[in-house]
Amino acid sequence: MAKEFKIDINGKELKVIIKNLAEQTSGNVLVQYGETTVLATVVMSQTEREGIDFFPLMVDYEERYYAAGKILGSRYLRRESRPSDEAVLTSRFIDRAIRPRFPKNLKKEVQVVVTCLSWDKENDPDVIGLFAASLALSISNIPWSGPIAALRISQLLNQENFILNPSYQQREESCFEISLTGLDIDNKTIVNMIEMEGNEVEEKTVLKAFQYSQQFLKQQIDFQKQIIDQIGQEKIKLNSEEKDLDLEKEIKEFLNDSLETYLYQEDKAGRKENLAVLQEKLFSYLDNKYSDPKKIAYAKSFLEKETKNIIEQNIVKNNKRPDLRKIDQIRPISFETSLLPRTHGSGLFVRGQTKALSILTLGAPGDVKLMEGMEFSGKKRFMHHYNFPAYSVGEVRPMRGPGRRDIGHGMLAEKALLPVIPSFDDFPYTIRIVTEILSSNGSTSMASVSSSCLALMDAGVPIKRPIAGIALGIIGDKILTDIQGPEDHYGGMDFKIAGTEKGITAIQMDVKIDGIDQKIFQENLDKGKKARMEILTQMAKTISEPRKTLSPYAPRILTLQINPAKIREVIGPGGKVINEIIEECGVSIDIEDSGKIFVTSENEQAAKKAIDWIKNITREVKVDEVFQGKVKRILDFGAFVEILPGQEGLVHISQLAGHRVNKVEDVVKIGEIIPVKVISIDEQGRINLSIKAIEKK
Repeated sequence: MAKEFKIDINGKELKVIIKNLAEQTSGNVLVQYGETTVLATVVMSQTEREGIDFFPLMVDYEERYYAAGKILGSRYLRRESRPSDEAVLTSRFIDRAIRPRFPKNLKKEVQVVVTCLSWDKENDPDVIGLFAASLALSISNIPWSGPIAALRISQLLNQENFILNPSYQQREESCFEISLTGLDIDNKTIVNMIEMEGNEVEEKTVLKAFQYSQQFLKQQIDFQKQIIDQIGQEKIKLNSEEKDLDLEKEIKEFLNDSLETYLYQEDKAGRKENLAVLQEKLFSYLDNKYSDPKKIAYAKSFLEKETKNIIEQNIVKNNKRPDLRKIDQIRPISFETSLLPRTHGSGLFVRGQTKALSILTLGAPGDVKLMEGMEFSGKKRFMHHYNFPAYSVGEVRPMRGPGRRDIGHGMLAEKALLPVIPSFDDFPYTIRIVTEILSSNGSTSMASVSSSCLALMDAGVPIKRPIAGIALGIIGDKILTDIQGPEDHYGGMDFKIAGTEKGITAIQMDVKIDGIDQKIFQENLDKGKKARMEILTQMAKTISEPRKTLSPYAPRILTLQINPAKIREVIGPGGKVINEIIEECGVSIDIEDSGKIFVTSENEQAAKKAIDWIKNITREVKVDEVFQGKVKRILDFGAFVEILPGQEGLVHISQLAGHRVNKVEDVVKIGEIIPVKVISIDEQGRINLSIKAIEKK
């Protein structure tokens, strides 16, 4: 029997329907907000995966075109195929919030699938899907310490009030939007995941949005608890691992002080190599002594805990970081532009052992990415793509296409950069940046922001202001600026923040701890701004503004405004005219419905030739004008003469000469160049020409 639970969230009803539609799952719920409806299902395997040292969680968000009343895909495959980037980002959005709430010793596979069944074009399925996933996990028998609430907040331009769960239209008109997820710990609401994008928003405004979220996060949490109390299943019990104190003591004696010595080195490669040698010696020793796989597995787990404990204690008690920096100190940074001779723009950003190389390409307006998905169909003229090859961390693995992490990091940098990108009217280019991570030791996504900014300025793209990013972490009660590998791995937070001197453009936060409160959030904002300004100051010493001219290898775009009624004349029957211009001049041509024409070519003279050609086609011919025209066709009643490219007029047989003409061919021949005068233009735009009128003159 179905059960329904309802709650009013800021004037809009959120409805939970428990119908056990997917009855073979561990838990499933149907959640509706407006007319957007999602189904969340969770399944846990019956057996544990042997020999793994991680929690096997899979999170998938599934778009269904029928949800939006669309039939998309190629004409040969009218069905959903690989997930869109937007679907991948929603999967990551849900994953990053729920993953930290699973017990560390859970080794059974868990899969969370959120499917959008209905989309009302107003309410985004992502926050609804996360709410649904939280509730499905909470009422299931799967060990999970929820529930988690999710919401989005935006603010319209030049207004103070916040909008809770704004519509797509409201988001388009907003100066920023922030998505937060939260949970209740000891009757205190804390935030455990953040996504934000904004148009250079001040820190105080973002802090107010954080404060505003608290009451609504608590409302959702309390609502879920009421449902859990009524229908929640009993969670399965996990076997707690017994401590082997004798083995732990033996490991400590074997390591002595060598673990701490190897951990605290400035050079990542040396640290990594020495730790690998130390681990190999330890496990070889234990394997020879015990020959018990469980002992080795226990030793690996204990070594990880011991490493984490050493790093935590040194930071909390002594402010001592693995590379011996101060708590708020940024690693040495450097900048370089114009590394690559034939690209349109390039920038290298180095921060410690993290090195990001961004390469920019300028394209024609027609090079935009065509977007076709459940939620959005349209064009995208600015793209940032991120590559993280295995060699960047000194590893060997097959080269595949972009994974979820690559897509997520690339989109984070893209959102951070978008507010400073010039409008299409000011700079009618399609812009693509690719960031290659050459070496990684912490916060490559924020390094991508800085290197991409260098590439933009190197290419001469007139960005509003330079932009930079930084990552902060937390260990104990200490906020760390510019976290690197061990601090990220063993720390409790990854707080990425990017922006200009004017304000914030993007934030992304994930945690391994329960979450953060307002005090920590404010400290992150303050430290992030201080670090950002330091990077921008040093960047300005290398390049402070966009170059005045584009690369000689970048295409040139010339624009022309014509009467929209003339577009068909430029295109010609079956595209004959425009294709002739493109082939003859070696250009690409894009035409807007407004009559604006963009001609793109690597050769500026070729672009000018095409522009002149189009001007002649669309030129408004006037009566009494005289042309040297080419005879194109001869009929019994006269000759058609091309006076401008694509524009013909008729010389009637009576206008061929001052005397009577019996046969048109007696006066003119096809291909002949003759002088003609415009004597009239009728209501349908047909041009009448005369040779006789010139002879009289």
